[in-house]
Amino acid sequence: MVEVKNLTKRYGNVTVVDDISFSVDNGEILGFLGPNGAGKSTTMNMITGYISSSSGTVTVNGAEILDNPKKAKSDIGYLPEIPPLYIDMTVRKYLEFMFDLKKVKLPKKEHISEVMRLVKITDVSERIIKHLSKGYRQRVGFAQALLGNPPILILDEPTVGLDPQQIIEMRALIRNLGKKHTVIFSSHVLSEVSAICDRIIVISNGKIVADEKAENLSSSISGEQKLRLDIEGSVSTVLDALKVIPNVIKIRKQHDIKDNTARYLVEYKNGTDVRRDVFKAVANAGCVILDMQNGNETLEDSFLKLVSQDQTKNMVGGAR
Repeated sequence: MVEVKNLTKRYGNVTVVDDISFSVDNGEILGFLGPNGAGKSTTMNMITGYISSSSGTVTVNGAEILDNPKKAKSDIGYLPEIPPLYIDMTVRKYLEFMFDLKKVKLPKKEHISEVMRLVKITDVSERIIKHLSKGYRQRVGFAQALLGNPPILILDEPTVGLDPQQIIEMRALIRNLGKKHTVIFSSHVLSEVSAICDRIIVISNGKIVADEKAENLSSSISGEQKLRLDIEGSVSTVLDALKVIPNVIKIRKQHDIKDNTARYLVEYKNGTDVRRDVFKAVANAGCVILDMQNGNETLEDSFLKLVSQDQTKNMVGGAR
């Protein structure tokens, strides 16, 4: 488990990370999302002990990162945004060097072979790192983070430089690792976060502006959820049927699709599910639902709204 309390980082008069707190449970995949310059990498560097905080604490499986760095760091596998590679070594020699540096107790040859197989770099194991593509170098850095099977993996922009097929493979690997490891990874790619993580923390201007499960992020911002419905039947009949359903807040006809068929947007209270009631009410009214879809904002919409709200708040409050 990773627990962050009141973590702050200042450089002179500039506050890069501003009093943030959160925890990550064992076996959880946490996506750390924010625009470039939001403070994601600085936060991850403090969690790993790579840089010290101005104030606040980071506790890794009971060990505080600054008070007991050896114990805390032994539980962490870290892939920084720029992988720490010795580019004149071969891939295998580099991993053997890192294996020894980390004092891993597992069988050396077998473990390194298994890690290379996981990140799919076995075919370049005897090549010199400086001759590899950026994507392969990224994978070598990931392999370094996996040495010793650390229970916590911290990955800063892990798919940077990978081609589309490699990105798909890396996402699958992270999801698979999440079954046995706690994973924290940062990204500014929204589709990546939603595809991999159990939970999302959105950071803007060094502050946490949202901390939600991926599927709940958009509804938590607006306070309600939405259904988009294509219904065949009289508009007045449909509206009369929908407006009496418990927890429905608002019903709006968006536009006609064809004769006697229209699209409706139904807003309902957050934390409830009205789909079964909607289906029954429309059927009992003698109308037909031709399509029912989630009408909530996309993750992109939610992210932009959160960041813009935070920027507006900072402008009103004055520059820090």
